[in-house]
Amino acid sequence: MASKIKPSFETTAWRWMRYSGILLIPLAWFHVYLQDVIVGVHAINIDYVAVRLADAGWVTYNFFLLLFAFAHGMYGLRQVMFDYVHKERTRRIFSILLLIVWLVISTIGAIALAMGARPELVQ
Repeated sequence: MASKIKPSFETTAWRWMRYSGILLIPLAWFHVYLQDVIVGVHAINIDYVAVRLADAGWVTYNFFLLLFAFAHGMYGLRQVMFDYVHKERTRRIFSILLLIVWLVISTIGAIALAMGARPELVQ
């Protein structure tokens, strides 16, 4: 009989990494396949990017790719930090700082994607 794990931030974060990782793998590999194999890096220019950003589906796709990939990177950084920081209070402070950095940079990325999709807002 499996024991029931009491939900906590750590178990929620662990589950989020596993579930979003299942989504991140095909998102990232399709991105690589599309950009490097189908289109080819030699054909990517400002016009290609503008066409992609004009499509709400691609903007959403890129947003989730940014969100999941950066979240995984920050969570990995947090785990590495835990190897070196042993005081609970310091760990908590660093974790909050990493969360704030993740939120700020993800928000900047989302705004950049939205502005790229609506070039009239960039002026």
